[in-house]
Amino acid sequence: QVQLVESGGGLVQAGGSLRLSCAASGRTFSIYDMGWFRQAPGKEREFVAAMSEASTRYADSVKGRFTISRDNAKNMVYLQMNSLKPEDTAVYYCTIRYRNWSGYDYWGQGTQVTVSS
Repeated sequence: QVQLVESGGGLVQAGGSLRLSCAASGRTFSIYDMGWFRQAPGKEREFVAAMSEASTRYADSVKGRFTISRDNAKNMVYLQMNSLKPEDTAVYYCTIRYRNWSGYDYWGQGTQVTVSS
């Protein structure tokens, strides 16, 4: 089993930046990709970004503003968020999957990001 712990959320003004971090522990040796989802109040959880050795993917809503990166040696994934907008306000969740055909079944506890206008 893998454990995922996020950090780095907080309150920021529109136009500001935040960097989220996620530390994976436990069964990390066969992780295929690591990524981020978010869930705003009253909305479904949505994909933000993910990174594997083969590809890096972003939701259209964050392209050009967010950057995902990984440190495989430390089993960490990061999300640098720039030019933040109020609509980016959500709980951000770290996730992993072990195969490119499998779903994201492992989640962290989430970290709150609030962007004020």
